[in-house]
Amino acid sequence: MPKTIYRPEHAVLLSLLKKYRKAAGLTQVQCSQALERPQSFMSDVESGTRRLDIVQLRDLCKVLGVGLQELIAEFEKILSKG
Repeated sequence: MPKTIYRPEHAVLLSLLKKYRKAAGLTQVQCSQALERPQSFMSDVESGTRRLDIVQLRDLCKVLGVGLQELIAEFEKILSKG
């Protein structure tokens, strides 16, 4: 099985996170600051070089103004179409 970061599902998750960040009107820097992380944090997340655990994903969802369950539901919906 290939590493998670090379799977198509990972690309779907990253695109959703970027979509929600832009919808919230936030820059990568603003998201990183809200999470009290270095400036490069969101850049690394969105480029796929940094993986998030479930707790980090939940924290990020709060910053983006989307529920974790909502994000996962949309993720699953996209995957089921694919």
